[in-house]
Amino acid sequence: MTVGVYPGSFNPPTVAHLAIAEAAWRQAGLERLDLVVSTTPLGKPEAPAPALADRLAVLGAIAASRPWLRVRVSEAQLLVDIAAGYDVLVVGADKWAQVLDPSWYGGSEAARDAALAGLPRVLVVPRPPFPVPAAGILTVHDDHLAVSSSGARLGRRDWVAPEALAMLEADPVRFASWA
Repeated sequence: MTVGVYPGSFNPPTVAHLAIAEAAWRQAGLERLDLVVSTTPLGKPEAPAPALADRLAVLGAIAASRPWLRVRVSEAQLLVDIAAGYDVLVVGADKWAQVLDPSWYGGSEAARDAALAGLPRVLVVPRPPFPVPAAGILTVHDDHLAVSSSGARLGRRDWVAPEALAMLEADPVRFASWA
């Protein structure tokens, strides 16, 4: 079984997250893709967010209609650690830049290189202005390249995944930070 991992905070999950997940599933021939949320995400600003359990409930609703999609929680922070045991790592170019940054490995390029050597196949979604590797580019429609959770939190409801939008509209207090 070929299994991929797509780590993120999904705060909120967006239509781009869904497009990326489906593109990875199709283009990599995955049997399953796990959306993985870290309990303590690395390098994320303290953006207001619904409780982890509430975000997982939204992701569960998204996965319920996609038999190839699962939701997992990880205690790991580094993407290289979250990717351990998977066949494919799916990331945006902004996250790929984070993976390549030696500062996350105690400032050691040798530690970073050792971590990179243990990565599975990597699929990177372009996200200007970040560089992408020559190999492993994940193709998604250009309409999704500008979509972000930050923009969704600032009012771009058309960027919010339909299942997340339905839960926001059903319980605006619970998901107030997405309004």
